[in-house]
Amino acid sequence: MVSVARHRLSPAETGPALRALRAWTPPDAPSGSLHPGDVGWLLRRDDATVFLWTDARTDTQAEGVATTGTPVAVGFLDGPVLRVTAAPDADLGALSADAEDLLVPGNDATDGLPVPGWEPDTEEPWLVFSWTPEPVSSRAVQVTESDTADRALVHRAAFTGSTLTADHWRTMKKSPAGHLAVETLVRTPAGEPAAAATGWFGGAGRCGLLEPVGTHADHRGHGYGRDAVRGACAALADRGASAVAVLTPAGNEAAAALYRSAGFTVVRENLDWTRPSGV
Repeated sequence: MVSVARHRLSPAETGPALRALRAWTPPDAPSGSLHPGDVGWLLRRDDATVFLWTDARTDTQAEGVATTGTPVAVGFLDGPVLRVTAAPDADLGALSADAEDLLVPGNDATDGLPVPGWEPDTEEPWLVFSWTPEPVSSRAVQVTESDTADRALVHRAAFTGSTLTADHWRTMKKSPAGHLAVETLVRTPAGEPAAAATGWFGGAGRCGLLEPVGTHADHRGHGYGRDAVRGACAALADRGASAVAVLTPAGNEAAAALYRSAGFTVVRENLDWTRPSGV
């Protein structure tokens, strides 16, 4: 079993994790739990923590300064779920053994990291959608600084309980992942903010990601969400993305219908791994 070292990264230190995720992003739908955009969206929070696992044999220390070696996985805790994407040749056994320190009671699920003795959650699969670049017509416009408050307003109106503010958005944009984001906003004919989408660039010839997408609760049913999605997809394709992916719980029929209407197709299902009762 390969020895791995786990490094706890602050938002300002996430550059190596983002570079590793970009290198592992395939041309089609992401193969692991995390895309660089998932980390980018997390970095709206000043207290965000990202874990970078490296091959311990390649870590070095000179003059009292530790240097991280070859990345083998990136992850973070998303509520009770540990989300991880590993390098294609990573030793998953070594990673899951080290992750036991993070999987305390209450952190009872993993996404992208099988844990021995845990069980796949077949009752709540995630649908993985993919979009292939094509000509796009959309009412969406790119979000500018003057649109930031409206972009945050759409998110709060789309997701019950959200406390997202314009300052959170600015924090994300100033983070090491900020340059990877493309953002679109759709307004009603009267100028009210109706829908928005954030897309994340994974690199030329690699798959982009939508995270998050939302339509204002007062403006659903008019195609605004579809236009926001297609506008973000077009912007990612213009930067060189080979495809765009988005994930949603299988039970979220409204979201699934939106993505299908925007030209996405389901390419697979992802299952979380959950802690069995009593373990």
